Amino acid sequence: MSRRRLIYLHGFASSARSSKAAYLAARAQPEGMRLEAPDLNVPDFSDLTITRMVHDVRRLLAGDGGAPVTLIGSSLGGLVALFTVAALARERAPDPVDTLVLMAPAVDLVPGLTRFFGPAALQEWERTDRFDVFHYGDQAMRTLRWDFFADARRYDPWTVDTPVPTLVFQGTRDEVVDPETVGRWAADRANVTVRLLDDGHQLLASLDAMWEDMQRFFPVSA
Repeated sequence: MSRRRLIYLHGFASSARSSKAAYLAARAQPEGMRLEAPDLNVPDFSDLTITRMVHDVRRLLAGDGGAPVTLIGSSLGGLVALFTVAALARERAPDPVDTLVLMAPAVDLVPGLTRFFGPAALQEWERTDRFDVFHYGDQAMRTLRWDFFADARRYDPWTVDTPVPTLVFQGTRDEVVDPETVGRWAADRANVTVRLLDDGHQLLASLDAMWEDMQRFFPVSA
C-alpha cells in the first residue's frame, strides 16, 4: 500500500522551514509516512493570494499516483487546505485527500483584517498597493500587495463544508484566531472534531499532544 503523504501548509508570513514543519517531518518518517512542506511564498510573497496557494497545492496533489493524503494546514494554511478539498469536491475531481488537520484555522481572516486595519487603513492599502509586514520565515520586512485582501474576499469558510473527516486543534489562549469563532464554525459541520488546547496561536507547546491525536485520527487502512 502507498505510504501516506502528510502535506503541511504553513501559515501567513511563515515558511516551510517552520518549527511545526520540522517537528512533523521528524515524527512522520519513523511511522512510515512522508512529510511534504511546500513553500507557499514562492515565487514572490508580495503577490500572495489564496487562489495562487490553492492552485499550487492542487498541482502538488496531482504529482503522486494513489498515495492517501492528509492535508495539515496552520492558520492561513488551514484555509488553503479547506478550500483545496472543497474545490476538488465541487468539481468532482480526483482527490487523494482523505483527512484534514487544521491548526488554529483562520476562519475569520477577512473580518479580522477588516477590524485590524479599519476603513481608512484598508483604503490606504488599496491606494498604495502595499502593506509592509514582518515575515517570520525570512526574519525581515516584506511588502504584500492589495491583491491578497481583494482575493481573500472571495473565500468565505462559513459557506463551505469539509468533505472529509477534519481534526481541528485550537489554542484557548490564541491571540490571533478567536477560539469561540472556530468553535462556532466547527459546530455546524458533522465532519469536524475540535481539540481545545491550553496554548497560544503557534501551538508549539502542544506538538506532542497533537501528534498523538493525529496518529489516532489517520485512517487505519493507510
